Amino acid sequence: MLKDQVAIITGASRGIGQAIAYEFAKHGTKLVLSASSLENLKDSEKLIQGLGNVSYILTQANASVGDEVSEVVKKALDTYGKVDILVNNAGTTKDNLLALMPEKDWDDVLSTNLKSAFLFTKACIKAMVKQRSGNIINISSVVGITGNAGQTNYAASKAAINALTKSIAKEVAKRNIRVNAIAPGFIKTRMTDKLPADLQEKIKTQIPLGRFGEPKDIAEVAVFLASDAARYITGQVVIVDGGMVM
Repeated sequence: MLKDQVAIITGASRGIGQAIAYEFAKHGTKLVLSASSLENLKDSEKLIQGLGNVSYILTQANASVGDEVSEVVKKALDTYGKVDILVNNAGTTKDNLLALMPEKDWDDVLSTNLKSAFLFTKACIKAMVKQRSGNIINISSVVGITGNAGQTNYAASKAAINALTKSIAKEVAKRNIRVNAIAPGFIKTRMTDKLPADLQEKIKTQIPLGRFGEPKDIAEVAVFLASDAARYITGQVVIVDGGMVM
């Protein structure tokens, strides 16, 4: 259902971004993978190569720098002639209580998480409008809905992603471009692996399904949203959290 479509995936070097790239590749999608360095994409490349005949290119960019973002999109268009899907997954955390948070940590998180989505979407939207088709999927977080102590910068960036998603969806719907977000809960990634074991167990007691999710759980929702099965869905924030936020 996604065969021969072209997808740009940011933050594709690990975790959720890597899982999305792998799931798309399984469906025959042509991939443009982006990360802050080409070296960071090597593990993702090995996974994709293991599937066999998958067309892909690797790109390096600081996702919060406009010229570098534009170059990634230009490479995609020069290589494949179109961009059907954009997955804005680039993200970072720099947690601290607000009273102790350095201004730089606020700026860095908002720039990586929010500005990157603005820049990549802006860079892709002209091609999508010309095609009169496109699909944009933003990776948000449940903390963008609930807030979280010690994560004011991260939560603010994800709440803004949700608003960005809905606003752009309204702008481009008449051009047959759909825009949605996925808000993961606690997913098994390097980020959650850093949490102390006792805290992980405490968090699990707050999740009705009693466990953390897998990156694959998010990737499969991304495949659905990118497919024709979701052709009448736009402007939505899909929560994937094991029931934690109800």
